[in-house]
Amino acid sequence: MAMDTPGSQSSLHRANLERVLRAVRMAGSLTQAEIARGTGLSAATVSNIVRELKESGTVVVADTSSGGRRARSVSLSGDAGIVVGVDFGHTHLRVAVGNLAHRVLAEESEPIDTDVSAQQGFDRAEQMVERLLGQAGFRPDKVIGVGLGVPGPIDVETGALGSTAILPGWTGVMPRQELSQRLGMEVHVDNDANLGALGELVWGAGRGLGDLAYIKVASGVGSGLVINGQIYRGPGGTAGEIGHITLDEAGPVCRCGNRGCLETFVGSRYLLNLLNANHPGELTLSKVVQLAQQGDLGCRRVIADAGRQIGMGAATLCNLLNPRRIILGGDLAEAGELVLSPIRDSVSRYAIPSAARQLSVVPGTLGGRAEVLGALALVMSEMGESGAIRQTAAAGA
Repeated sequence: MAMDTPGSQSSLHRANLERVLRAVRMAGSLTQAEIARGTGLSAATVSNIVRELKESGTVVVADTSSGGRRARSVSLSGDAGIVVGVDFGHTHLRVAVGNLAHRVLAEESEPIDTDVSAQQGFDRAEQMVERLLGQAGFRPDKVIGVGLGVPGPIDVETGALGSTAILPGWTGVMPRQELSQRLGMEVHVDNDANLGALGELVWGAGRGLGDLAYIKVASGVGSGLVINGQIYRGPGGTAGEIGHITLDEAGPVCRCGNRGCLETFVGSRYLLNLLNANHPGELTLSKVVQLAQQGDLGCRRVIADAGRQIGMGAATLCNLLNPRRIILGGDLAEAGELVLSPIRDSVSRYAIPSAARQLSVVPGTLGGRAEVLGALALVMSEMGESGAIRQTAAAGA
């Protein structure tokens, strides 16, 4: 077969094919008019490409309506391949299996001990992936890739988990290599806040937006930044670490070595310490939220104060990046307006008025599933287009 030369008709056609595939894959399903708008391709080009992809079995086309008019909805074929998501949280391990048509086929969550070793954690993940693939009825060779979420930054150069990771004893672990070796599959890895952002962008409260920030408040505080529809990681992979914005340089010492970071005022350990005297025993952040919703004044006050502090971090993001939406995730997001209203107050106080006016602050819609769904979306965004075309063309042959 003749090689595609850059700028040739066949290489241009292939590039257009890949743009259409990527747009459909990231959205789940789109009408042909939406594909044309999103890719900048002409309606005729999109129509030809969709016909070709349909004939090869890569996409399925169904009648639908858009704005009251008849339209054709395009989505990837359910058998075009399987993706797996694995999310290591501070207290849980969650695994999901999905297809490229955005259908979750199997999903499970298990509690995990915070001081579990990396090896034990990966043992559990390996067992869960194998079990769920069996449950969904797919052989491992149908898996296109695995998305892996970890609670801390990944060093871009080495692939190692950074020193501010939440799980003790995991610093320096190479999560991508470890899981890839165990499963014999291609693995893409990112931190939990970036995956939460990707999950909400593709499946939840950020659908249809190109610019947003996802702030996750749980054991620590992190944020995932979406700029022009893409996760922005920065050259070292640490973009979005708003938990380490300094609010008080004489404040408590943070696990990162600085003093008075945002995380030292709103992370779960700090908030629970404030309430231990009034609520002796085993308090968790979700229990605090529950008590606040039942009217407990101390819990309401602690959540409102945390909201104001988060709002200061959100205002900084707003001034620097001017996102259209800030989505709150993690345990504290379950408090709804008790935390969102003080965040908005702080944003309106500290953000540039024009940036604050364009901004909406909303809770995530995916709850604890945001990261594992983001892990599925990570595979969809990182997988090589040509591999997908080859695989689907072979399936249609």
